[in-house]
Amino acid sequence: MSRLPGGDRNGGGEPTVLRFDGRRLVPVAHTPVPELTVALTVNGASFATLIATPLDLHYLVAGFLRSQGVIRIAADLLSLTVCEERGSVSVRVREDPPVRGSTAVAPVQFPAFGPFFPPEAIFATMGRMARAAEGSPESGGVHSAGAGDGERLLLFAEDIGRLNAVDRIAGEALLKGIDLSGRILAVPGRVSSGVAEKAVCLGISAIASHAAPTDSAVRICAEHGITLVGCVRGGRFNVYANPERVSTSMPARRIPGVTGVILSGGPSRRMGCDKALLPYRGGRFIEAIHRKMAELFDEVIVAVGDPDRYAFMPCRRVKDLFPGMGALAGIHSALVHSATDRVFVLACDMPHIKGELIRHLCAVADEADVVAPEGRGGLEFLHAMYRKSALPAIEEALRSGRKDLRSSHDGLRVHRVGRDAVERIDPGMSAFRNINTPQDYFRFRRCGDSPRGPSA
Repeated sequence: MSRLPGGDRNGGGEPTVLRFDGRRLVPVAHTPVPELTVALTVNGASFATLIATPLDLHYLVAGFLRSQGVIRIAADLLSLTVCEERGSVSVRVREDPPVRGSTAVAPVQFPAFGPFFPPEAIFATMGRMARAAEGSPESGGVHSAGAGDGERLLLFAEDIGRLNAVDRIAGEALLKGIDLSGRILAVPGRVSSGVAEKAVCLGISAIASHAAPTDSAVRICAEHGITLVGCVRGGRFNVYANPERVSTSMPARRIPGVTGVILSGGPSRRMGCDKALLPYRGGRFIEAIHRKMAELFDEVIVAVGDPDRYAFMPCRRVKDLFPGMGALAGIHSALVHSATDRVFVLACDMPHIKGELIRHLCAVADEADVVAPEGRGGLEFLHAMYRKSALPAIEEALRSGRKDLRSSHDGLRVHRVGRDAVERIDPGMSAFRNINTPQDYFRFRRCGDSPRGPSA
């Protein structure tokens, strides 16, 4: 009886790999991917068992502990000892870790609303990851992951486990001091909830994959502001969550000579909390407003009673010079601090921003102190353009204790943009609908940017 080629164990070594060449089985030089069972102990106690590729285990373990919420910064990791022969890793951290399966959660790092990635950046990041994988000696037997900024591949990792590959990226970034917030995470295979949850911990802005994601991954990315791109192939892709970060065209020219102003910090009595800080699309409500305003104006400022409360905002914050005098004090402060003669004022609870309408209001050529659109309830002074020439009358009203917007505008030259003109641009007048109550807010969350919602 004849034997197949390679049927022997040559000297007790690995069996020869046979390949069918179309006619017969022939020996080929191919080494199976190594697999190691790793017993992980943290502060002397057994913590987890990992099945992994043995290379660079310190990156894997650091990333795994980071995603589990055991460590947050490199300084939390006091020591890490790898014994590959015994298949063990011993770690000491600053604080004893939570019991696995307890209610402890990994840290959530919301991504910034930028940067905005053109489709070319998505394709380029996936292409660079694929080329890095092709050059790897383990190519074909492992899962890979990469992190990039749209122009460069910053990190690349491989492992027999898909989640391990992402943990390796997280660990190497942590130990090398590389900030992954605002970056693209590229993975070739399906994006599962596990991959999405690890991306949340890292502040990743976008995930790209050749495959389609799971429904749980879509939900997690949608809730945490991560742009989720799948089926990247053949010059096409699908966007499953937060598509606004993918810029498919050149942005429209910003409005010259006008500063955008977001009025915030009111009492929000009907809401019961600060409306500007409500969660929305992986960030805060006011951040979504700012992102849209930043597309229209070279500078956007926030007029608020307590600027420190909004220290997270990526723009100038100006304090009310007449505390406790409501929106009128915010308009006054914005005019005083603006570098331009004109400002466009928008309340922070008006999320249905219509760029075309704002451009129309700012294009009015006369010398009016205020250009205000007419809504169903009258003039909308919290969706209007103001000139610095309005300052004396506004300041006089504030000094006399008058903060009502309509009465304080009596001495101003107001250009009214009529309802007919407004409805030609915004037929449903959704731009003037605001979020006043918890019911309004949850309705808005369900409908997204749909114009349906409460009327102002």
